Amino acid sequence: MVFSSNVFLFLFLPVFLGLYYISGNRYRNLLLLVASYIFYAWWRVDFLALFAGVTLWNYWIGLKVGAAGVRTKPAQRWLLLGVGVDLCILGYFKYANFGVDSLNAIMTSFGLEPFILTHVLLPIGISFYIFESISYIIDVYRGDTPATRNLIDFAAFVAIFPHLIAGPVLRFKDLVDQFNNRTHTLDKFSEGCTRFMQGFIKKVFIADTLAVVADHCFALENPTTGDAWLGALAYTAQLYFDFSGYSDMAIGLGLMMGFRFMENFKQPYISQSITEFWRRWHISLSTWLRDYLYITLGGNRKGTFNTYRNLFLTMLLGGLWHGANFTYIIWGAWHGMWLAIERALGLDTNPQRFNPVKWAFTFLLVVVGWVIFRAENLHVAARMYGAMFSFGEWQLSELNRAQLTGLQVATLVVAYLTLAFFGLRDFYRNAAPAQAPRTPVQVNADGSVGMDWTRVMTRALVLLLFVASVLKLSAQSYSPFLYFQF
Repeated sequence: MVFSSNVFLFLFLPVFLGLYYISGNRYRNLLLLVASYIFYAWWRVDFLALFAGVTLWNYWIGLKVGAAGVRTKPAQRWLLLGVGVDLCILGYFKYANFGVDSLNAIMTSFGLEPFILTHVLLPIGISFYIFESISYIIDVYRGDTPATRNLIDFAAFVAIFPHLIAGPVLRFKDLVDQFNNRTHTLDKFSEGCTRFMQGFIKKVFIADTLAVVADHCFALENPTTGDAWLGALAYTAQLYFDFSGYSDMAIGLGLMMGFRFMENFKQPYISQSITEFWRRWHISLSTWLRDYLYITLGGNRKGTFNTYRNLFLTMLLGGLWHGANFTYIIWGAWHGMWLAIERALGLDTNPQRFNPVKWAFTFLLVVVGWVIFRAENLHVAARMYGAMFSFGEWQLSELNRAQLTGLQVATLVVAYLTLAFFGLRDFYRNAAPAQAPRTPVQVNADGSVGMDWTRVMTRALVLLLFVASVLKLSAQSYSPFLYFQF
């Protein structure tokens, strides 16, 4: 089941919220767990057993680690066992096909018979719930959170359906208090509805429209330079609006249930360095990699060379986390290399003013990286790079012009104008003194209470666009979120 579907919007969500709010606080976490399992089983019932098994395993390991004591040798042995099993499960389902195919390619080159392995189906969301389970038992080992004895709360944390399929990557220590005691207010519910609608609009109106452009450009056998750059820019915008749209919807759904999840995006395309980009892009994953991989490798504590090595390895493994393909490994290495270079040149600090040259160079690096991230294989990536940097024919090919519509061009322009406006606004807001959050009700200079009509009109516009997005969804074919594949 996906958020951008009629069955979710008009059946699952209203039924769940109705039951949720008529239930007492005592039963809401149990209801959330049951609903999340139904949500997951809508895809495939058989993989629900694996999901529940991973949850029970990490719940038990957490109790063992907690009983052994913080950072003790027995606790470390339990931790290594727990993480080892988790990684073996992830490795089998996510990388078995890739490993056997790579090995067979080597064996056939030497004239040997290849191995035969039945194709292993990738369980949806496995990367996210494995990472969340690992973070829990590591936090218990470090003493950052006590081992929970409440199986329902822990299982609900792992399974909570708003973030289950594509994040944000949550941590038990950040949500445990909210599972025990969270507030439900009309303001929070209203904020959640608005956030959900914003994400829905991003996905249906912008990302799905640009997906057609990107898919067509990457499928061309002989793209021109114009075709290749159009495809790269379309995918750059598509990926952001698709993934940040999902995160907005997940955060909004959480607010409707009284949870406040961490932000996952902060206008990443305004970044003036790759280091800043990773402070703004997929924040829940980048902080996870920093806290549980980079620091575990030694961070910056063991000399300059090891710091650069740890940065590179962290991003290399972060690329591999995205999928079993050499394209993801190279993409991770690309970002790891630039993180190390920026650290060496002292360019990894937060900028105090906007520098167009630094921004343009960083954006170019990001777009170049997205090409190999999007490409099905190295051959497609090489074809796209060859066209992009041959600087040959800038006109679109006749085949591409025949497929491109005015709506798609207009959507691409609107997407980048939106990115520029909100990106610059975010940059200069952060540079200015902090202001109190605005609400629809405001106090006037004379002490009277009135409405913030700008805020009200904005929410009305969001509602109208959401209704239009629902109508568009009903007319278009199924379009899953891009990060479902990870």
